[in-house]
Amino acid sequence: MTQAALTHPPAVQAPAPAAPAPVRGRLLRLSADWSGWLGPIGVALFAGLLRFWNLGYPNAFVFDETYYPKDAWSLLRQGYEGSWPDHANTDVLAVPQHIPLTSAPEFIAHPPLGKWVMAIGEQLFGLHPFGWRFMTALLGTVTVLMLARIGRRLFGSTLIGCTAALLMAVDGLQLVMSRVGLLDGIQMFFVLAAFGSLLIDRDHVRARLAGVTDGDRARLGLRPWRIAAGVLLGAACAVKWNGAMILAAFGLLTVLWDQSGRRGAGARRPWRSMLRRDAVPAFLAMVGSALVVYVGAWAGWLASGGNGEGGYDRHWADGRPGLSLDAFLGVPLPQVSMSWVPAPLRSLWHYHSQMYDFNTGLSTPHTYQSNPFSWLVVGRPVSMYWEQVPNGQHGCTATGGCASQILGLGTPLLWWTACFALVYLLWRWFFRRDWRSGAVLCAVAGIYLPWFQYQERTVFSFYMVVLVPFLCLAVAQMLGAILGPAGCSPERRRIGAAGAGLIVLAIVACFAFFYPLYTAEVIPMTSWQDRMWFTSWI
Repeated sequence: MTQAALTHPPAVQAPAPAAPAPVRGRLLRLSADWSGWLGPIGVALFAGLLRFWNLGYPNAFVFDETYYPKDAWSLLRQGYEGSWPDHANTDVLAVPQHIPLTSAPEFIAHPPLGKWVMAIGEQLFGLHPFGWRFMTALLGTVTVLMLARIGRRLFGSTLIGCTAALLMAVDGLQLVMSRVGLLDGIQMFFVLAAFGSLLIDRDHVRARLAGVTDGDRARLGLRPWRIAAGVLLGAACAVKWNGAMILAAFGLLTVLWDQSGRRGAGARRPWRSMLRRDAVPAFLAMVGSALVVYVGAWAGWLASGGNGEGGYDRHWADGRPGLSLDAFLGVPLPQVSMSWVPAPLRSLWHYHSQMYDFNTGLSTPHTYQSNPFSWLVVGRPVSMYWEQVPNGQHGCTATGGCASQILGLGTPLLWWTACFALVYLLWRWFFRRDWRSGAVLCAVAGIYLPWFQYQERTVFSFYMVVLVPFLCLAVAQMLGAILGPAGCSPERRRIGAAGAGLIVLAIVACFAFFYPLYTAEVIPMTSWQDRMWFTSWI
């Protein structure tokens, strides 16, 4: 080493200056925000691939697609549901296409909003299978994304939220109902979005009560997320009427959360405070906004009365001052003079009385009807499409022929696991007072239990697609418990992760096994028979 080197040592490279604290804070927050979105988006993309792949197949009217897509097209063209001739399905699917819609009004059994939603896809892509299935596939995909975020908020874990979303992505019933033009998948979207809105409202209320010393006197102010929940539940009712029972269940849930929040903020009389300060605003926010949305969904029908034309019974009240309550109250009553109510609204009321009679009195036997007692254990799935394919046609190479079917079957292992998960949630709610379990159980009760009052009515198991997100939340919560609580030993966490992972892998494998029955894939008849685990599935 030279003298110069000793007297003038080489300069040491100075480290790069650290980012200012505010910048580091913003980067950390951005990273945390994206970490909560990347997983949900990834699961949603996977779900979207399953739902949009070959969506236009089969090129046919599947089950009740014979009603709703044509009603949606009629709403686009006329604002109300018109009638179609018997040969309409053949004409619509023919090449070149002929659409034989008439202006004569048709009686319909369900409100119009779900068909208006379906009409968006038809406006974009036309009246053919891809067009009328587009919106159900899109909403089915978005619902998976919503569930991941809702699960993350509910359980405070991105992993549990993404697990719930993955389970729904591979549920056969949700997949089928996302790939057909029926109403129930659309209703599922609105119901889950309303549940998520109420969760956000709950968190905001807890934040407002955090610095309160007197929970009895606290004013919670404007609650836009609760109004949003009412709007969404009104939309659910405007798709199918069973949304009204879900509205009642969620309304009860949100005021119980208010009572609990006030108690946590030191209220000496939390029940009294909730009833005095929260119950009426909750009713107005949810039921009031739901009613406005529901009536608004009939705008096309209400506006269709010009020149003596219009929707079914649009002019019933013209020249009639009276209105009967018989249908809804179930007892004979004299007509009440309601001439002060606009005639279109009285006509709408009368139309609803006829819809109510039809929906509550429907008892025509159907091959695939089932009792609600069998729905959770997938006792009687609905075959929505069936074609027996001879050897040599449509790619069938099996000597015994092939089958092509769309079966509304929930992934069996997922639904059977959900039965155990619901029992676990009942235990958590009753013995541990776990509010998260209570929230999921409230949704399950509001969606599932009302169907038991219709023992004589013709009902189908695919109605339970609205329940699927909450079953997946229940299973994800149980898997989180299997994984182990925070602070448990590494050995406990490894064993729990192995057990929970095996359950998820088994459910995914079960879905893959039944996948051909969800997408009308042409499979050998022997393979189809291998998937008929119970005679009630045939």
